[in-house]
Amino acid sequence: MRKLVLTLAGLALIGGPALAGEFNKVINIGQQAPKFSGIPAVMGDKETTLNLDDIKEDVVVLVFLANHCPVVTAYEDRIIDFNNEFKGKSVKLIGIAVSEQDVDRLPAIKSRVKEKGYNYVYGSDESAAIGKAYGATRTPEFFVLDKARKIRYTGALDDNQQEAKVKKTYLKDAVTAVLKGESPEKTETRPEGCGISYKR
Repeated sequence: MRKLVLTLAGLALIGGPALAGEFNKVINIGQQAPKFSGIPAVMGDKETTLNLDDIKEDVVVLVFLANHCPVVTAYEDRIIDFNNEFKGKSVKLIGIAVSEQDVDRLPAIKSRVKEKGYNYVYGSDESAAIGKAYGATRTPEFFVLDKARKIRYTGALDDNQQEAKVKKTYLKDAVTAVLKGESPEKTETRPEGCGISYKR
């Protein structure tokens, strides 16, 4: 397994009030996103490695996932649909699991990607360093990075776990704005989902 390298750019004051957002207590909107590399991942039936610096698209959408989480399961189709909607629009969606459970490690991720037909790269960081660096507390939890890799949005995909009751599409709106070079109307929302446990 390749060694994970994580650079906490701009995070000298992790957890300090100068960087704390409304819901995320580690990062703030507008700061440089923590870099990461060497994260083992799967795209379709092929293994790959996630490196932030290698991504060429203008917008990166990072989502923290967990196969064991029923909320993630509830959002699976919507995440796939989101990625299809922005296909060819210089948007790169990547999923990462930081759970210690076997069901959230790479072998199980491979099976889930094949079973569900995930159309994006899905990796596993068993060290959980990337989750800590981004201040992720829930699955699913989304982060939108612009072309300069500054964080422009963090939080939920939309406003309701039940798709039929969704009224606000936070993630879609944020990505659409960033692609236009604009600031999202909503830059931070409360993530809803299963809690992430950092025991290591």
